[in-house]
Amino acid sequence: MHKIKKGDDVIVITGKDKGKRGSVIRVIPEVDRVLVENINVAKKHKKPNPGAGVPGGIIEMEMPMDISNIAIYNPVTGKADRVGIKSLEDGRKVRYFKSNGEVIDA
Repeated sequence: MHKIKKGDDVIVITGKDKGKRGSVIRVIPEVDRVLVENINVAKKHKKPNPGAGVPGGIIEMEMPMDISNIAIYNPVTGKADRVGIKSLEDGRKVRYFKSNGEVIDA
């Protein structure tokens, strides 16, 4: 079980976008990287392809960032938080916030 999943609300803790919040678009577990909405945006020069109907130009797109540079956002405390994994009585594994023990995915 991974500590960060698609759809989680995260906050950037280091880098050029430090302090910004966004939701996880995609997790790339092989290289421990994530795509976060409107974070780590780069300009990409796209060549036109008239056969496929793709226009050219400069587009902005999110680039992957290291998973260690983000932390999950705790709405109760309003700050970044660490995540732990514990087993419930019925045998399910769930993620929880380390600061207040609240379960993330019930």
